[in-house]
Amino acid sequence: MRLSAQGLLRGFTLLLTFGFPELTFAGDAALSEAIYRHGVLPSGAPLVADREGGVRIEGVTGACVNCHRRSGLGMKEGRQTIPPIAGSYLFHPRAGTADDLDLPFVEGMRADRDPYTDATLARAIRDGIGADGKPFSYLMPRYQLGDTEMASLIAYLKQLSPGAVPGVTESVLHFATIITPDADPLKRQGMLDVLEKFFIDKNHYVRAESPRLRSSRRLMFKVNRHWELHVWQLTGAPETWEKQLQAKLAAEPVLAVISGVGGRTWAPVHRFCEAEALPCLFPNVDLPIVSENDFDSLYLSKGVLLEAQLIAHELTTQRDESKVHRVLQVFRAADVGEEAAGALAAALPDERFAVVNRYVPAGANTRELAAAIRKAGGADTLVLWLRPADLAALDPVPPDVASVFMSGRMGGLERSPLPAAWRTVTHMAYPVDLPERRRVRLDYPLGWFRIRQIPVVAQEVQADTYLVCGIVSDTINHMVDTFVRDYLVERVEEMLEHRVITGYYPRLALAPGQRFASKGGYVVHFAGRTGALLIADGDWLVP
Repeated sequence: MRLSAQGLLRGFTLLLTFGFPELTFAGDAALSEAIYRHGVLPSGAPLVADREGGVRIEGVTGACVNCHRRSGLGMKEGRQTIPPIAGSYLFHPRAGTADDLDLPFVEGMRADRDPYTDATLARAIRDGIGADGKPFSYLMPRYQLGDTEMASLIAYLKQLSPGAVPGVTESVLHFATIITPDADPLKRQGMLDVLEKFFIDKNHYVRAESPRLRSSRRLMFKVNRHWELHVWQLTGAPETWEKQLQAKLAAEPVLAVISGVGGRTWAPVHRFCEAEALPCLFPNVDLPIVSENDFDSLYLSKGVLLEAQLIAHELTTQRDESKVHRVLQVFRAADVGEEAAGALAAALPDERFAVVNRYVPAGANTRELAAAIRKAGGADTLVLWLRPADLAALDPVPPDVASVFMSGRMGGLERSPLPAAWRTVTHMAYPVDLPERRRVRLDYPLGWFRIRQIPVVAQEVQADTYLVCGIVSDTINHMVDTFVRDYLVERVEEMLEHRVITGYYPRLALAPGQRFASKGGYVVHFAGRTGALLIADGDWLVP
């Protein structure tokens, strides 16, 4: 289990109150982790360090994790390679080449230096002097740590060393995909078709362990392992999902969760993955979880929450600031539109917008929905957070309002069955690239679907699933044989922005602390004689 930042702070409060009598192992681990990850000393004071030129850094800004990452395996930033500082790399005996180390390969590892000792490592951290007696780069801060604090940090570095990873054997990498019981059946089947065929393709070319290289170049694939997919189909109420997932993980340990598909809520799955430090890579969900302190869950976009931001930007920048504008939002209860409506209401200034939320019961028929919308005549703006079936059942003529906005993600994007008269007044939040601009990027997955005889039943979900499979495959290839869960997430972050085939999205990128790969979208309107064309109201917008 990973300790939360809130839990660490509560622990610090108790320690400050009652002192530091013999700490338990768990207490030691928490305090050591706080130094490394959060830049907080056991006293609760911020970690302090100095850089060349008299620059002082404190607290989280100086935390080791910023450069050496959570795994301790370092990173590459431009031309700078940050070396691994996990204990097995720091304390290994001198070797002739990296191939003689018998350690998982990572960029920046050094074979040709003397091993650190606790004393020389403390000198390196305090004074910036390496094991060979040479000074470090100016990038390495000089930390002000007492002996007890230093011992705690060094103990933490030692336990960071890669070891046995659940879901990884000498010949197999195990992955899971998670499906919630309320997931759309077509999306479920479309996603599984892509995953299963991709795994078949991947395993078609599996080969045995490659011979060791006696040169300075390292083979990208040291061992090419078989990929095995476990489908974790959840059942019952959301409050039971975490226990179900715990049982499935215990029975079938996996390296990571890849793709997946959800319905009304993904929160229990997100909590489970964070608690188990299990990477959950780009599930197909309309309502992702936004949490600044989480690490293991990555999403392609913020979904309907991004759409709420796009609509809010449009309303606040295009509306007269001298009057109060009335906004009516319509959504079904127990659907993601409820949270989207809340996000939009929170983003609009209270002094300029009067927001009314009108929900329709989940089981209400379309006549009740249409009746609720007819009452929107007193509003300036109508916002629809509705699925295609509800949009198709709208009255032929829209109510008398100045403008209408709708969710593209919920409504089916350009395939939305919005009635013709509505198209002349409706603007759509559109969190992907425009159809003509993404066409070339979609040619490859669509061609792959044709060759593998995969029926296209949910194009966006299937294209996203294919995209995620490619991202994970490329990342695993570059990890060589360093199968560490945290390192998998870190390598995805590093490599993602270099990807050329990005499907529905114009660009994907992640930086440490970012969990959403695509940050923006458009607001579009329908055009053409039949309203079939989409025209962007402005440029790509990152709210």
